Amino acid sequence: MTKGLNQKLKMLYLKDIFEKETDDDHCLSLAEIMDKLQARGVNADRKTLYADFQELRHYGLDIINSNCGRGCVYHLGNRTFKLPELKLLVDSVQAARFISDKKSKELIDKLGQLVSDDQADSLKRQVVLTGRVKTMNRSVYPTVDKLHQAINQHIQVRFHYMKWDTQKNLVPRNGGNWFQVSPWLMILSDENYYLAAYYAPSREIRHYRVDKIKNLQLLPDQPQQGHPAFRKLNIARYADTHFGMFNGQRTPVEIKVSNEKVGIFIDRFGKDIMLIPAGPTAVATTIPVEVSDQFLGWIMALGEGVEITGPQWVRDRMREAGLRLLKEYE
Repeated sequence: MTKGLNQKLKMLYLKDIFEKETDDDHCLSLAEIMDKLQARGVNADRKTLYADFQELRHYGLDIINSNCGRGCVYHLGNRTFKLPELKLLVDSVQAARFISDKKSKELIDKLGQLVSDDQADSLKRQVVLTGRVKTMNRSVYPTVDKLHQAINQHIQVRFHYMKWDTQKNLVPRNGGNWFQVSPWLMILSDENYYLAAYYAPSREIRHYRVDKIKNLQLLPDQPQQGHPAFRKLNIARYADTHFGMFNGQRTPVEIKVSNEKVGIFIDRFGKDIMLIPAGPTAVATTIPVEVSDQFLGWIMALGEGVEITGPQWVRDRMREAGLRLLKEYE
């Protein structure tokens, strides 16, 4: 048998054929595989292909052969990602507000390269343009990469932090002055990506939306600060107690919850929260949170059957918020 022009690439072409043109629902016969190789400038016979398939199996490809009618057909079985797993990732990419529309489409196309062409088409058909508000900051990716670099190197950063004005333009906060902080954590909360960092002048942990960070600079000669503040954090629970990543006074808040709304608190704070019967139709619980306007608004949004019972200063803040709303809507 004469060798084709691209004979040395035969194994790579075979791997590509199995990965892109076969799956559990699409198989190829030996003759079809030979034709596809020939179209790529590779000649092969049945005997050598059997040995090639075995070598690819040793390499790690799950090449499966099965009977179909009179002949035997082949396809690639297990892959690094199953199709349902990739569909979950596609949904996550679409839902992430901090990823721009353009970058979302690029990522979904890359995810499609991990399955066969037919399965990739099903991923693209899954994409639904819902008109969700996505970030317009296309520098989010390099910003995230730089922030992780600073966290790993234990150094400080500085940046301009932006806000929208009434003309729908992003303009710098703080008069255009630099924000200099020690980055510690990256947090995904309420569909946005946040940086949790230590701000030395006020000795507190602050949060910054990553898509509002511009002109980020690493400061390799200035070591990270705020070790005592972050050592005290339960990182696994941190995002759950910060509503919308807004800071407030951290305190245990006592809440009376009707039985039908208990699930809302378990979903938010986990199954470890203590639930004490408070009559036939309610329970009492205590949750540590940062008491901010966003937290009070979350409690209001739950409607009847949820009442803050202590401490008194938190009840007073809720009462003041209610009176303010009543006055505005009189």
